[in-house]
Amino acid sequence: MPLEPYLPVLLFIAVGLAVGVGPMLLGKVIGPNRPDDAKLSPYECGFEAFEDARMQFDVRYYLVAILFILFDLEIAFLFPWAVSLKQIGLFGFLSMMVFLAILVLGFAYEWMKGALDWE
Repeated sequence: MPLEPYLPVLLFIAVGLAVGVGPMLLGKVIGPNRPDDAKLSPYECGFEAFEDARMQFDVRYYLVAILFILFDLEIAFLFPWAVSLKQIGLFGFLSMMVFLAILVLGFAYEWMKGALDWE
């Protein structure tokens, strides 16, 4: 049979769908459905919205989020470096120290410019 090698793949897909969709269907069928005004009300961050939903956000919110992502991704480079430190030797160590120095300088610059302050 030419399709026999695909049986484990099909079984894996079936089990994955059963594990993913099964509990949702089970909760929908068995779970209580008692909606009230509090559950059906629109809310934002746990409280009623007082203004228009299309209001402008402060640009500092986006700045802090972008800086977090930037520094978080750069810190992610430390994990493969730490794992392969014995293989890369002194050159790899010094290269990472230069990278970290640039990272710290960038962080200090952002801190001194007040990009991380929230008033």
